[in-house]
Order: sequence, then structure tokens, then C-alpha cells
Amino acid sequence: MQGDAESKVLSLKCSPVNSPLSTLNSPLTTMKDHMHSRRLFLQHGMALLAATPTIPMFLDNTAMAFANAVASQDSGKDGKILVIVQLSGGNDGLNTVIPHGDDAYHRARPAIGKAAKDVLKIDGYVGLNPNLAPLKSLFDNGQMSIVQGVGYPNPNRSHFRSMDIWQTAEPDDERNTSGWLGRYFDSCCSGADPTNQMDPSSGVSIGEIQPLAMKGEKFSALSFERPDSFRYKGKNLDDFVDLNKPLSDATPTRDAPREADAGRRGKPVIAPVTEDEQLNFLSRTALDAQASSDRILRATGAHKPGVSYPGGEFGNGLKTIAAMIRAEMPTRVYYVSLGGFDTHANQAGRHDQLMTQLAQGIGAFMEDLRAQKNDERVLLMTFSEFGRRVVQNASGGTDHGAAAPLMLFGSRLKQGLIGKHPSLTDLDAGDLKYNVDFRSVYASILQNWLDTPSKPILGRQYQTFDLVRG
Repeated sequence: MQGDAESKVLSLKCSPVNSPLSTLNSPLTTMKDHMHSRRLFLQHGMALLAATPTIPMFLDNTAMAFANAVASQDSGKDGKILVIVQLSGGNDGLNTVIPHGDDAYHRARPAIGKAAKDVLKIDGYVGLNPNLAPLKSLFDNGQMSIVQGVGYPNPNRSHFRSMDIWQTAEPDDERNTSGWLGRYFDSCCSGADPTNQMDPSSGVSIGEIQPLAMKGEKFSALSFERPDSFRYKGKNLDDFVDLNKPLSDATPTRDAPREADAGRRGKPVIAPVTEDEQLNFLSRTALDAQASSDRILRATGAHKPGVSYPGGEFGNGLKTIAAMIRAEMPTRVYYVSLGGFDTHANQAGRHDQLMTQLAQGIGAFMEDLRAQKNDERVLLMTFSEFGRRVVQNASGGTDHGAAAPLMLFGSRLKQGLIGKHPSLTDLDAGDLKYNVDFRSVYASILQNWLDTPSKPILGRQYQTFDLVRG
């Protein structure tokens, strides 16, 4: 690799092999020829990854992600699992968990508010959006909890900054590059080899971009849109496998005399990572990716749920997660997103559609888990970067707000309402005041569900509440 380490990027594109493979089938007599052929093969046939030439961190993170994705051990059969559903764009919490018994709600939203008679009532004050019937059934069956008025001090109303705050759990530090779940991976795997393929603490994110929440300093999650999106897609996999076989006539690529001399002088020996070694790692990781993808493809292909998931990326993502759980993958944290919640105009129809999609997806997922007998292993949490303002705007929508409800699902939950619903008249510049710090929810999940101390991950001890039955 050559060029500026900050700007030069090696991209291994996802496309069939376009050039003739005659050179790949000729005898490979030297390491140089071997590496040259592998370089050609990678450049023309890999659907894998893009990496900066800052190789050391890249090596650690990539090796860990692929190794953890295919880890296999008995704990994949019975360990606890956390599923995160991100509602991107700022979900309108007041039209999700509706204070139907408050006249202030109906006065503030004459056009987009839901009539009290249509709300799926939980009690005399709050109820669920009429399009959340599958979730109301889960609530009635003791499989849903609602944490009311979740937020944080001095709320930020920028999509990007507020999402970073939720994902890092660090409202006051804009420089933080690790997420709360990534730090969970780091913490629970403290002292372990990042490339240990028996580590059960890995995470999987369904989506093209890995969420910041899942990034750790040592460990990180694997992200993909589809199980086949990080695998070789050319026509000559056998050739690629053959090219990755060890060579008996391999020659050292480092300057051994120079290293020995440096050692005698008492200087630290820092062996450079050569281009061929980088390529060797990339190609071997490609094979790991192929094996990972094949295993996940087998899991998803074999999974024939007796329930109907909604179409689209969200439903397919939940279906993939359910298939991986059924296949006893050891993954402990899954992450999936549903977007479109930035409803500044004409909110009513769009938000109703999103509520339907959310309810059908989670309803099918929970039913799928019950059929697998895995429902007691899974806790699902929804969150959004912020809620919406109390008063509707002139465009029939809502603008960026602050506090909002957070929903939890699982067969071992202590069902019910947690926290007090914020006042609709005692507001913070037109927005709801939070009653529950979101980090208290994280701390409760870490301690009560994932069985790990929360203080090392969140930086301080936040108040917790009982989430699960014993």
C-alpha cells in the first residue's frame, strides 16, 4: 500500500471477476508470484471491506469482528441475548404512548392527535397508538414494559449529536469514539485475546454502517445488510482458496539481520507490516468471512418461521436475527434500525405506517422466539434520539423535542409502566421534561439482564430498577 495513510483507501469491490484467470491457474513458483496472483484475485473478485493503511488497529478490529461472528460454543444455546431497535429520526413518543386522558394533549394536537376512543388503553391516562395492536397484546400478556419520560439533562435537538449521545452514553464528551455496547464487549472480555474464536460476547448489527453504540476500543461488532454481503461473489472460489494455501518455499519478508542488530543495541524492535503481509491478512480474513457468511446463510436458509414478518429491511432484519438465534449462534447483542421518524410535515399517515411496521415486526419476532422456545432468552429494547414537541406545527407535523418513552419486550420482564409520564403543561421550552435518565435504563439492562457491572461501562453508577423476574 502506498500514499497518505489518512486519505488513501484500499477498496475491495463487490463484483464478479472481470479479467481472465489464466494467470491465476499458472504454476506459482515464488512467493512474489503467489502474492501477485492473490492481489489480482482480490482486486477483481472480493466483496469484503475497505480499510485504511493504518493497519494495526484495522487488523485487531477486523480479525475480532469476523472471528466473533462465527464463534461456536455451548453458550450459544442458553445465554441471554439483547436486541436493540433504533427508531431513527426522532420518534413522536406522544403519539406512540398516548396520554389520552389529558386534555392538554388533545388541545395541543387538534389535527394529528388520536381520539381517546381509538387509543389502546393501558389505564385511564395512557394507552398505545391504535396501530400498535400486536404490542398491546404483548403488554397484556406480560411481555412488554414502558419506561416513561426517558431523556438526559440539557437535551440536544440535533439528530447527529443526540444520536451520538444515546449511543456513547456520554452527553458531555463529543470526542468519545466508543459506544456503550462496545464498552460492554471490552469489559466482559477483559484480558481475553481479541481474536479468540470462542468468545461469546460478540455483536451483530444488521445494516450497512456499524452503529457507534457497538464500537469498542478493543472489540467491535460485525455489520452486514444481508448474510451474503461480506463474502466472495466471484465464480472461482476454488482458485481463491488454493491461492491462500501456505507455501513450503515461503521466504522471510522482514530484514532479520537489521532486527537482530537493533536488538543487540537495546533498541525496541518494531517489525514493519509489509504490503504482502497486509494482503495475506486480507485474503485470509476473506476466507473467514466466506465461512462466516456461509454459516449465517445456512442458518437463515434453514429458518422457516411460521409467522409473517413485514416486508422491507426492518422485517427482514428481525427475521435474520431470529434465524441466527434459532441456529444457536453465540452472539449476545443484535442491532437493527427502522428509519423515517423525522415527521416535520403531514405526520399522521406516515407515523401510523411506521407504527404498523414496528408493531408487526416486533410482534412476529416475539412469536417466532416463542415457537423456538427462545423467548425467555431475549430482551428487546427500542429507542430514538429524541421525542417530538408537544404542540403540532403548522405543517401538520411535529418538530424536534426531548423526552420520550422507551419500550422493552421479553418473556421475563416485569410488565408494566416504569416512571411517571411527563407533564404536558410544565415544559422545557415547549418540550417534555425527562423523568428517567436513559443511562439508568442502560445500567438496569447491563446489571439485571447482561449480568455485568454498569459503572465501568457508563463511567458512574446510575440508579437502576428491576427489569426482569428472577
